[in-house]
Amino acid sequence: MTPPPLPDIVLDPIVRLTLAEDLGRAGDLTTDATIPADTQMSAQIRARVPGVVAGLDAAAYALKLVDDSVTLEIALPDGSAIKPGDTIATLTGTARSILIAERPMLNFIGRLSGVATHTSRFAGAIAHTSARVVCTRKTTPGHRALEKRAVRCGGGTAHRYGLDDAILIKDNHIAACGSISAALERAHAYAGHLRMVEIEVDTLDQLKEALAGRPHAVLLDNMSPDTLREAVAMVDGACTTEASGGVTLETIAAIAETGVDFISVGALTHSAPNIDVGLDVI
Repeated sequence: MTPPPLPDIVLDPIVRLTLAEDLGRAGDLTTDATIPADTQMSAQIRARVPGVVAGLDAAAYALKLVDDSVTLEIALPDGSAIKPGDTIATLTGTARSILIAERPMLNFIGRLSGVATHTSRFAGAIAHTSARVVCTRKTTPGHRALEKRAVRCGGGTAHRYGLDDAILIKDNHIAACGSISAALERAHAYAGHLRMVEIEVDTLDQLKEALAGRPHAVLLDNMSPDTLREAVAMVDGACTTEASGGVTLETIAAIAETGVDFISVGALTHSAPNIDVGLDVI
């Protein structure tokens, strides 16, 4: 299911910063110098390569801030599969406004469609299993909400949005606490009944100690498929299982087939290549 657009209050600071970065102190000198103010035009945003669309909410908001009189007709909404030549959206209105908004709009769509497309490849590789692929906090600073929504457009789901979402006890937390059991005891005492507590383990011995502390989820880090299979059997449904660590398109299927519930992949956001989209005057 394609997620709804992000709320304006989330989009506004991101998009305003993007426009300010592009327009600087004097606006679009080229457009102002060459295009009469009353010139009207229509243009289409088109795909140059195959992929999955995302980022139209941010692109539409950028256009709205530049000129809310320009119409935007979306032909292929976020989450749609695209192929070269497909028209994603049509813009009609003042030429100056369309040209000013062009690059910010294409940057949002290109980047976020890249995340959605990359995610769709990982999700497709494990579609024969019950596992879900999830993104991490390895996102572009300031763009986390956009990129995590793009992951959802591509068929993945989100891990934590930030440090305030849930408690995830990692190896350095354990080292500072002194033990897995101590870390879990303190986490449960602090969390309250609505906060999930997850803990990262690297070995089956650590997993055994962790399970005694009743976590809601365990993060099985950098384990081989054989070890993951043993870990899933040890957990035996007592909590949610998540695999992580160096997951690639070549390895994710074998990981999913071990029976884990989720597989976290930082590459969904930090290594997604842009999708080439362009704006053509019609």
